[in-house]
Amino acid sequence: MSSLSKKNIDVGDASAWSVYKRLLGYVKPYAGWFFLSILGFGLLAASSVLFVKILENLVNVVAANDPTDRYLVPLQVIGATLLRSVGAFVGIYLMSRIAFNIIHCLRVEVFNHMTQLPNATFDEKNSGNLISIITYNINGVTAAATDALKISLREGLTVIALFGYLLYTDWRLTLVFIVIAPVIGWIVGVVGKRLRRLSNKVQNTVGDLTQVTGEMINGFKVMRSFGGEDYEKQRFESVSKKNLQQNMKIVVTSAANTPLIQLIIACAIGLLIFVALSFMELKDPASFVAYMTSVAGILPAMRKLGEVAPTILKGVAAADSVFTLLDSDTEKDEGKYQVARARGEVEFKDVMFAYPNQTEIALNKINLRVKAGEVIALVGKSGSGKSTLVSLLNRFHDANSGNILIDDVPITDYQLRNLREQIALVNQQVTLFNDTVAGNIAYGSLHTRTLVEIRKAADAAYATEFIEQLPDGFNTLIGESGARLSGGQRQRLAIARAILKNAPILILDEATSALDNESEHYIQAALEQVMQGRTTFVVAHRLSTIEKADRILVLEDGEIVEQGTHTQLLAAKGAYSRLHARQFHDDADGLEEVPAI
Repeated sequence: MSSLSKKNIDVGDASAWSVYKRLLGYVKPYAGWFFLSILGFGLLAASSVLFVKILENLVNVVAANDPTDRYLVPLQVIGATLLRSVGAFVGIYLMSRIAFNIIHCLRVEVFNHMTQLPNATFDEKNSGNLISIITYNINGVTAAATDALKISLREGLTVIALFGYLLYTDWRLTLVFIVIAPVIGWIVGVVGKRLRRLSNKVQNTVGDLTQVTGEMINGFKVMRSFGGEDYEKQRFESVSKKNLQQNMKIVVTSAANTPLIQLIIACAIGLLIFVALSFMELKDPASFVAYMTSVAGILPAMRKLGEVAPTILKGVAAADSVFTLLDSDTEKDEGKYQVARARGEVEFKDVMFAYPNQTEIALNKINLRVKAGEVIALVGKSGSGKSTLVSLLNRFHDANSGNILIDDVPITDYQLRNLREQIALVNQQVTLFNDTVAGNIAYGSLHTRTLVEIRKAADAAYATEFIEQLPDGFNTLIGESGARLSGGQRQRLAIARAILKNAPILILDEATSALDNESEHYIQAALEQVMQGRTTFVVAHRLSTIEKADRILVLEDGEIVEQGTHTQLLAAKGAYSRLHARQFHDDADGLEEVPAI
């Protein structure tokens, strides 16, 4: 491990040594187990010296041909083996226990941190790479933190014990070994740097594999509908081949490292034997055999020690990606203000917003004041800024300039969790979890709600009828992303979840888009009841669903170009009137009878 120094290649701005020291910090909570594992490996090392002495005794017994000693050596072998077995079990078991605890600790820490990352991180980063950090990189991290330590302790203590025996036997001859140490250190350093670079590339290719696989699985219907099977096969084969190539480079580098170190050590042993036979004053054959056996015993231990630094350096590359994620900023939550239940007044003052890394303005000087309980509908072409405007309320993104206030308090002054407690959201992309129906309705902070309350919310969302037809009713598992439900059923569960939350502000972002006409009729009736007494923002594509809104805002290119009631805006014959006429015309065309062929 001495070859791993601050002179090795930097990982980002931090040296490999500083990254490794941080990694070793995760071993500290298990210091007791670690100390006992050192004792275990110490027994293992001591047994190696005992076997050398037993061999020396055996040669002496054979040379003396004394039958009275025939019981001594077998008993010594059994005793040394027992000592070795106990030491190996204690050392390996405890170090493995430390390893799996570190894996658990890191995974939980990384996952918990991911839940607090800002939206921009999920928008910018490849989801496959984020997943691979938990599923792949952390295993590589623990290999460096514990497997490398296990090898270092086991083989290092063995080398120290045998080397001590060699020094005790003939210190002048043993100094030959010291000559090869710098050469081995140099080889390990060169190989380690290359392995670090390759390991980073392998981690990236694993993330790409996860990404391609996830996209195929999640989008299999689109793939089959558009004949994308061959394209997906080629795409996966391409990223898998890159992974294969990078892994083979690591294999070649690692495979060349071990024989090279073995060759150097073998040359040193050959030189040692030559010097011993030429200049060493041999006291007796037993001492010579014991000495050379110790030298041979050091060979595999030193070879394994030579593999430690590459293992550490590969782990450091994985650790860097983990720590980079852990060091990334979480959502800003500097607000202290809390309220049990807001009145629901909302105001936008000169709000401007552009998405990260984009120059185009998404919202341009939005000024809007909404009274508590008012229903505001947002309409406009795709990309006009409707969904962006309501997403700022939840602070999924923060405005670049201007202020957003709830009950005359800037939303940045609210404690973030408390702010989001005031807002219920139903959007077009329904998110359900592999849980029961009841668990999905009473999700997160709603988990304490009773089944009576859950059923009441389902009734209001017109979901109870189909829920009771499921095998286990409200206790039915709905599969990943609600795969066992139709689009309309999934949407109604999301609406039931929002109803159960009973927040003073309600956001419906294309909330009825996945419903058939009959379901939409019932849901609209339910939502009209739910919206009473709540400040509601309705982002709608179908204008027929928002005709009863208190105020309709028409957005174009991130600006509010018109606002008023449905009747007022139609009479104004402006942007809303054109949208309404165009949609009415499209709906009429859709109802025309298709002529027979």
